[in-house]
Amino acid sequence: MTGRRELLDTARTELAARPGVLLHGPPGIGKSTLVASLMASSVTRERPATVLSCSPEREDARFPFLGLIDLFARVPDSCLETLAPEPRTALRAALMRGREPADDRSSLAVRVGVLEVLRTLAATGPVLLVVDGLQWLDGPSAEVLAFVARRIENSDVRCVATERVADGEQPERLRCCPPGTVALPVPPLTDDEVAHLVRAGFGQALPPALLRAVQEAAAGNPWYASELAREALREGAPVGSGWALPVPRGLRALLLEQVRTLPEAARHTLLVASAAAHPSLTLLRTAGLQAPAPATAPATATATDLSAHTAPDPTDPAADLADLADPADPAATLAYTDRSGVTAVDADGTVRFRHPVLRAAVYADAPEHRRREAHALLARAVTEPVEQARHLALAHPHEDETVARALMSAAEYARRDGAPDAAFELAGFAARRTPGDHPADRGERLLAAAGYACDAGRLEEAGEVARTVLATSGSPRRRVRARLVLLRNAGQALEGAQDLIKEGLRDAEGDPEAQAWMHHWAALRGLLCGELEDAARFARRAARQAATAGDTDTRIGALATLARVRSLAGEPAAAGAALEEALALVGGADAGPESWGLIRMRAILALDSDKVTEAGHQVTELLADIGEFAGVEEVMATLVALTRIQVRSGHCREALRTAARCSRALAETGVQAAPTLYAAALAATAGGTVEEARRLAEQAVRASESDGDRLFLLRALAVLGQARLLPGDPHGAAAAVEALQRVKELGEAMSAADPPLLRWYGDLAEALVVLGESDAAGAVLGEARTRVSGDAPGSVLAALERAEGLREAGLGRAKEGAVRLRAAVDLLRPLPLPVELVRTLIALGAVERRGRRRNAAREALGEALETATRIGAAPLAARARDELARLEAGDRRGEAGAEGPELTPTEARIAGLVGGGATNREVAAELFISVKTVEGALSRVYRKFGVRSRTALAHAMAAAVIASGAAVDSGEDDQVRPPEQNVTISQPVGARIPRVFDTRR
Repeated sequence: MTGRRELLDTARTELAARPGVLLHGPPGIGKSTLVASLMASSVTRERPATVLSCSPEREDARFPFLGLIDLFARVPDSCLETLAPEPRTALRAALMRGREPADDRSSLAVRVGVLEVLRTLAATGPVLLVVDGLQWLDGPSAEVLAFVARRIENSDVRCVATERVADGEQPERLRCCPPGTVALPVPPLTDDEVAHLVRAGFGQALPPALLRAVQEAAAGNPWYASELAREALREGAPVGSGWALPVPRGLRALLLEQVRTLPEAARHTLLVASAAAHPSLTLLRTAGLQAPAPATAPATATATDLSAHTAPDPTDPAADLADLADPADPAATLAYTDRSGVTAVDADGTVRFRHPVLRAAVYADAPEHRRREAHALLARAVTEPVEQARHLALAHPHEDETVARALMSAAEYARRDGAPDAAFELAGFAARRTPGDHPADRGERLLAAAGYACDAGRLEEAGEVARTVLATSGSPRRRVRARLVLLRNAGQALEGAQDLIKEGLRDAEGDPEAQAWMHHWAALRGLLCGELEDAARFARRAARQAATAGDTDTRIGALATLARVRSLAGEPAAAGAALEEALALVGGADAGPESWGLIRMRAILALDSDKVTEAGHQVTELLADIGEFAGVEEVMATLVALTRIQVRSGHCREALRTAARCSRALAETGVQAAPTLYAAALAATAGGTVEEARRLAEQAVRASESDGDRLFLLRALAVLGQARLLPGDPHGAAAAVEALQRVKELGEAMSAADPPLLRWYGDLAEALVVLGESDAAGAVLGEARTRVSGDAPGSVLAALERAEGLREAGLGRAKEGAVRLRAAVDLLRPLPLPVELVRTLIALGAVERRGRRRNAAREALGEALETATRIGAAPLAARARDELARLEAGDRRGEAGAEGPELTPTEARIAGLVGGGATNREVAAELFISVKTVEGALSRVYRKFGVRSRTALAHAMAAAVIASGAAVDSGEDDQVRPPEQNVTISQPVGARIPRVFDTRR
């Protein structure tokens, strides 16, 4: 039922409310499977029914009443005996249980007899008519059902049927079902659903190239997909360029029943069309399949008006296919196959197979020598270099250096044209066509193919080719290059690549250029694994060796890596110097592909320095420049950078779209990369939902941990902490502290001190404040202050000020807290960082409300809500609305004279638990905080309520509830409640206070 659950639920619902359901679609789409599931769920021991079913086949259509015989197979003769004599005799004869009556009224009598039997059965319980294949139901049976269907509306008879129709067409036999029957089309599966279907059906995932071929040929048809995958696995079909998808003999026989009756010349026309990438009448004729020119037409005429062409009607049994006017004329052949449902010819002469599997079947059904002939014709006819080279390769399957050189030239052209998939295919062809006495050329072509596969995101194929070179090449330099492909394939998972790098360095001994390559990868590994000093040392060494070897590209890459390391270590000046040196070597920011990574790095440095607008311009222009010509890795890295910039600049809706685009770009490769998940989580934190942000961030954390990628683990954990902190409640804050504490520890282990890390320190301190861990928050902030340099960006200072302000308020010093929060707002106002400004305004509004400065609170929260709504920051807009609602609730309580003391979220939770009888240790365990924190918070609560004991606290809180008119509830509940139901309203940044006590205790 892969991909069919929703449709099945719809069919169940409709069948319960309507007299029938008709499922329709092309063969193999899954209609019968749906009917079986629908019957199994509709007829159970608790809901018994009489089921009358038939499943006619094509050959059954010529036998009158065969469908009715199958339907009534389980109806005993005793049911027929109750009929009047004439209907009984006629129906028994139709069911071949008696002799046929002599009079002409037997047709009507049969119909009346069937109607009466169904009414009799329905009088004792529900009846379900099931016809799986209305298209093959014999005519007399179909007429009986159509007659009965119009007359059973008041009986407990329902109908489930299927009908085979072509894609997009409507069923023709809906009249055989009761009026009101709903017709439900069965749609094709998505590519992901086909992949799941195949994996579940065969217990293994197909290689990417094979899966793509199956998905393309099946076009969402589950039966075709299963048959194609089974045949490919049975044959052990190779994966790679030039490989044709095998189609099982049985499926070919079914699909090509009419095609196989065509003359040889006509079948050849279809084969050439199936072999062409973009078949058309013009191409077929250019390939030598010409129509005879009319005697009166000029010699230059090359087109035939299809509308004027006549061909045998395939629906006419008397049509003789051998009488085609000219089987070699593509227009004549295609006019016939158009009518038979195999091909279609558009008005512009484009030839389309009605279903991709037909194209695969025609090609697979032809002998190998016929395929080569077709490709030879097309190689001479097409003019597009890549397609021409592909046909050349398939027309010459043997070793040929001339062909190999032509293919390699076409591969290089395809890559320059932004088609790495085609480049990989052609380079693979070139390697296989290389003569055995040219091993060096073959190795070079294999390495080129592996590189193109990496560009296309086809990592499995790239690794397979690289390992082939490692196993067969006697050249140390080529073995080094093969290891470079494997390192590139590893993506972010370089932690376990030490052996690859060591082996590469051994092979690179005495070759400065090869040594530079391997040392650069050692630097990248050190960067991702958090070994910053080692990374810097390897990067400098790679730059020196590349300079010695005259390898400018590697030198540029090493300098860019050094810039990243220095930036992460909190040395922006050193990072900028390395980056500018690299840009000078490239020749500036407009130097093409060599400058792309440098531009991206420069934009990130600008972003970290709060130059958000500048960073956005740089990356947006870069993305437009690289367009479709860059590889998957380059596009993904640029989209991740753009997502980061859009989030910080407050373009939250655009960030969601960019992250989704990034995910789509990578999904085609079948790889789940931590950077992509991180970008998606970051965008969701800004403009999506808290739950989505948390889920994606957790996935990013797991992916980074699996890869051993500490660089993105830092970022993923930071986003997870932010997502957990967004609701502002103690439970989320506890999870945020756990994630952000890991960020702090990882950063310290890496000696990292870049601006984002210091902002994350502020988030950690804020989460600790929500938990009431004021001392721990102070320690974190003190440590962060020691790391702040004199040129620290304003956003870092604002984040620390915000956390300081919340800590002051949490200690009961709301006035001092508000002062610090206003200072943070002043730092942020000149900066294009609206998301950070909204966060700070919400915090300020909450603290001002707790200090009972309601006008100031309303002003701050109103601005926060307006800004968050404008930029699409949905989670923060919700927080601002919640705080405003609490403010209004406080106003109402103030007017009623029932306003009680203000508590922080943690104080409220502690007070509620203590009031319910929990010990300090039990409270600490429940809230994931220390006993000391519980004791300190409880002391503050006692002071606010003016009590000295736990019993007095319970009474005071109960009195506060009664005075405010709040509802009394028992137990803990983290669900959102209207503000007037809260005991207190004193939460920083919009936290909700759950009701955690019961005055009846």
